[in-house]
Amino acid sequence: MNNYNQNSPCYPLHHPTLRKLGLVGGLSWHSTLEYYMYLNQTINDHFGNNTNPPLVLVNLDQYSMHQLQKSDHWDTIAAMLIEACDQLYKAGASAAIFCANTPHKVFHEVQRHSMIPILHIGDAIGAAVRKKGLRKVGLIGTVFTMEEPFIEKILKDKYDIDIMVPDQKKDREKLHTIIQKELSLGILKPETKKYILDQIVILETMGAEGIILGCTEFPIIIGQNDLEIPVFNTTLLHAQMGVDFILGI
Repeated sequence: MNNYNQNSPCYPLHHPTLRKLGLVGGLSWHSTLEYYMYLNQTINDHFGNNTNPPLVLVNLDQYSMHQLQKSDHWDTIAAMLIEACDQLYKAGASAAIFCANTPHKVFHEVQRHSMIPILHIGDAIGAAVRKKGLRKVGLIGTVFTMEEPFIEKILKDKYDIDIMVPDQKKDREKLHTIIQKELSLGILKPETKKYILDQIVILETMGAEGIILGCTEFPIIIGQNDLEIPVFNTTLLHAQMGVDFILGI
């Protein structure tokens, strides 16, 4: 039975000045949770109360995504992301973000078919690195993020930032395995943290002025307190970009 009282006060679902943001999540859900917490907490802080932002989430299956990545079926991945953006659009979102770095490999293909703009994580990274006045930074992430140009190109072309990645292929592959087999499952090992920090130190000795945590799972185990050089947490930087969109900044 519907107990709705037509005479009861009517309140809007969300603050009238806020724009609705769509999240493509589940890549992994651990980092999607960090996005969700940051978006809500920052909007709460902005208003000084518990005003929450209008958000809509499409939660993708990370296991299927990883299998498609391994079999190099990026066209199928793009189709999944296009469908997700379509769902967000139909749910009223005015923009979308991929809650991960790696899906940006097919960003341009998805954006061509999306009815709403997609906020690129590379722009969030580039603006933050330039604000620090840095021009040469290390980047760690999945093998796709480290070995292909979809993050490197936007940083160089739009922000004049050079990136460097671990020199040894075995190290890049190990970082990739750590992301997929440990961090995306919420497994945090002291020896894993040490290995990641050792890779960052090597990049620093090669001239890196800062380090981009170019996988949204890395901030779960590595933070600014672990290093002396600036750390660029792509999860928080991208989420702040989402906050700016919601507020119309």
